[in-house]
Amino acid sequence: MLCSEIKALWQARSLVWVLTKRELSARHAGSVAGMVWLYLPPLMTIAAYYLVFEIVFSMRLGQQAPVQSVGAYLIVGALPWMAFCDAISRSMSSLIDAGGLLQKNPLPPALFPARAVLASAVVFGPLIGLVALAYSPMHRWAPAMIALLPLAALQIVLCWAIGYLLALLAAALRDVLAAVGFILSIGIYLSPVLFPVTMFPPDWRWVLWLNPVAPLIGGYQSVLLSGSWPALSTWTVTLTWIVLTVLLLETVVKRSRDQLVDWL
Repeated sequence: MLCSEIKALWQARSLVWVLTKRELSARHAGSVAGMVWLYLPPLMTIAAYYLVFEIVFSMRLGQQAPVQSVGAYLIVGALPWMAFCDAISRSMSSLIDAGGLLQKNPLPPALFPARAVLASAVVFGPLIGLVALAYSPMHRWAPAMIALLPLAALQIVLCWAIGYLLALLAAALRDVLAAVGFILSIGIYLSPVLFPVTMFPPDWRWVLWLNPVAPLIGGYQSVLLSGSWPALSTWTVTLTWIVLTVLLLETVVKRSRDQLVDWL
């Protein structure tokens, strides 16, 4: 069942891109600044992090951290985390928002979470690229920079799988929206965004793996801050999360096939 939806999604890739562009246009429709509003919120958030921790408090990390500057460290972890939160929150409500369209047209439901995830990728992808250009001279354009591409690809796949799963659950039970929104608000403390993994108590570091995007954030930090290839655990844990999510998604898709339109 899920394989057929993925196949239909690939066949309708042109439609996905058209809907993605429409969603991005809808986000800044009627505004004077236009597309600037897509990029301004994350940029201002990053600027606030840098101002508070780097300029105001002049905080520094320990010797085991990849960089001493807290501001430089936060930027690298915060962007992938914000991209994840944006993709999940938007894809989670995508089926509910598209309820009227799905009731009238036999479109694959997987299309709408994919549209939301791709829209987030269009916003945050260039920002991560700019950070890569700014940080690359720190390690003389290390070959490990190539790893950013598979990291980004894995994050898109992970966000789509989790977002689609949550979208189906939210269609059946609206409480999922509030519950996941709360989890995302505190999830930053269960990821290496605000602090290096080495500062987390050793006996509790396993908790970080409960955050599906935590290993990817560690991978971005390895590449951008140290110019080194992501650890093997980055790939294995991320792939494990993807496989487990897809297996659960397959079950939910089968059980919701005949009821999804009624839920919406």
